[in-house]
Amino acid sequence: MSCLIAVDPRHPSGDALAEAARVLRKGGLVAFPTETVYGLGALALDERALARVYEAKGRPRHHPLIAHVESEAQARALARSWPETAARLASAFWPGPLTLIVERAAHVPAAVSGGASSIAVRVPSHPGARALRAVLGEPLAAPSANRYQGLSPTTAAHVAKELGDCIELVLDGGPCDAGIESTVVDVRGGAPRVLRPGAVGLEALTAFAPDLHMIHPHPAAGETRASPGMDARHYAPRALLLLAPTCDEAVTMARSLAEREGRPVGLVVREAGVGEGVPGLVKKTLPGEASDYARLLFATLHELDDEGVCAIVVQAVPDEPAWWAVADRLARGSTAER
Repeated sequence: MSCLIAVDPRHPSGDALAEAARVLRKGGLVAFPTETVYGLGALALDERALARVYEAKGRPRHHPLIAHVESEAQARALARSWPETAARLASAFWPGPLTLIVERAAHVPAAVSGGASSIAVRVPSHPGARALRAVLGEPLAAPSANRYQGLSPTTAAHVAKELGDCIELVLDGGPCDAGIESTVVDVRGGAPRVLRPGAVGLEALTAFAPDLHMIHPHPAAGETRASPGMDARHYAPRALLLLAPTCDEAVTMARSLAEREGRPVGLVVREAGVGEGVPGLVKKTLPGEASDYARLLFATLHELDDEGVCAIVVQAVPDEPAWWAVADRLARGSTAER
């Protein structure tokens, strides 16, 4: 079982950071909080450590990892080229939950990019993550600290549940602020393209990249891709996840499933006072504000999985730009490939 060290998320202790750096320099794996979700850290330029990341997550080797760096200068050092759009977006959103896709420099192991010619880089804003990078002094490969295609972790307990036997150390900095992954933008030539919606919203991005394109690609199985989170099925709980257009339809669907299966069913809605007291339903009410909903979404789905529900019925979120990342996660999590 991995060692867990509680740290102040804003002012982590030097001893905890030194121990994490020691583990990483020996090729070990360290989970740590970021402003988005918990990351699974390994030295980005150490091929053996990278192999351990893929093994721990059960992740196919053609799926890229994200490299966490200290600054735009360190990101440039990992890139073969740095387009003007990359410089503009980095200046606007770093440190922060934006990942940029650029061409990978020759000295960077292909394993960090799943064999692709690109590399995904970002500068997290979380004080603990920044302090760890400063002590370490080199880039970290840091995908989300969970099993492949599963729910992302927003607490140390989620990490321990998923990967506790596979990694050496977990830095417990409490719940993550955003609770949803970074936005990924490909800036390699032509108009920039969003490959994964995330914590940086569409309106904020287009203010600095008016020609931004939104795409929702689902690469074929085995096909190399530039960004994580591009599978049709991803971010999925253990229980079957189903979407219902309205709150009333969600309650009806959940009740019907519970009666048919004879097992508890999770119900996630945004309206208080509905579905109360219905036999067989485990109800969770999430906020009506998109950012607050996003912050609690994965934790709520983890809770329902832990309560042993056989299915989770979620009221669909509004079809509005503010909800783009949440809608993406729910759509991918509900894809019924089991």
